[in-house]
Amino acid sequence: MLKRPMKTLMAVGVSLGLAVGFSATVSASDWKPTKAVEYIAPANPGGGWDTLVRTTANVIRAEGLSDQNFAAINVPGGGGAIAWAQIARDSKNDHKLFATSPPIILVPLSGTSRFNHKDFTPIARLITDYSIVLVRADSPYQTVNDLFNAIKNNSRLSVGGGSAAGSMDHISIAGAASVAGLKASDVNYIAFSGGGEAMTNLLGGHVEAVITGAGESLGQLEGNQLRALAVSSPERIQGALSSVPTYQEQGIDYTFDIWRGVMGPKDMSPAAVTYYQDLFAKMMETDSWTEATTRLGWLDAYQNSEEFGAFLDEQLEQFSAVLGELGLLRQ
Repeated sequence: MLKRPMKTLMAVGVSLGLAVGFSATVSASDWKPTKAVEYIAPANPGGGWDTLVRTTANVIRAEGLSDQNFAAINVPGGGGAIAWAQIARDSKNDHKLFATSPPIILVPLSGTSRFNHKDFTPIARLITDYSIVLVRADSPYQTVNDLFNAIKNNSRLSVGGGSAAGSMDHISIAGAASVAGLKASDVNYIAFSGGGEAMTNLLGGHVEAVITGAGESLGQLEGNQLRALAVSSPERIQGALSSVPTYQEQGIDYTFDIWRGVMGPKDMSPAAVTYYQDLFAKMMETDSWTEATTRLGWLDAYQNSEEFGAFLDEQLEQFSAVLGELGLLRQ
């Protein structure tokens, strides 16, 4: 795998500004959860949020980092919007967390959720991943340029993703297509309620390709049911995905970063926030975490609650510009 977070640019030249390494340690907290923690993946099983929730919960349990269980719960729908609406009604709950990534910024900007990151409590950013374009093993498309050329000639061809229209997967493939010479609107993007559903529809022949996180594609690729056409990293990802060419290798000057982290309901107690951000920092120092991230192709990109909150504010400004230039921003 790549050894460090790297700054990457989207199609319009926006830097996502990944932080390198761990931040300063905050003061220790005496607070601890007194019951099981509801740990929500705002999508169906099989996608990036679900993978993050289950992986982190398993590492915390395996390493004995908490006396309480982190119970994985899937709440699919609306590219995250259904789960966010439920969590927003549960403010001050110190026993609820959820996985998050760019859709927490993008979905509200595209007008499909009235809740944004300011309606929740940032806990910690954990990792970064990259987008990958997948087709069926028997697909006629051998390169990502083959796919884009086919889309240019037939606008009915569709690309599926596990996030809502105007959200992360959509922006990733639309941005790449734009750099490749198409219009962002040329991509017939089909939104599914998670990466698992998108994969199922690809295997069933209902879409021509799927755009998803590189880490969550490994299982399907290992089964030889799918092929990968391109990955959005600045250089090839070492390990199981080392044979997948980047966009840049194929003449498309484009990269796209998928960060992932953890948030909680609004107005959580400061003591609980400190406990959870420290817990995740400790988790990321364990052998179990190193083994998991190596397997999944994830890169550590930790930020504590305060840093993560500032980063989310920067993302709001940056993605507003991106969506505006792609014609997807809804006022």
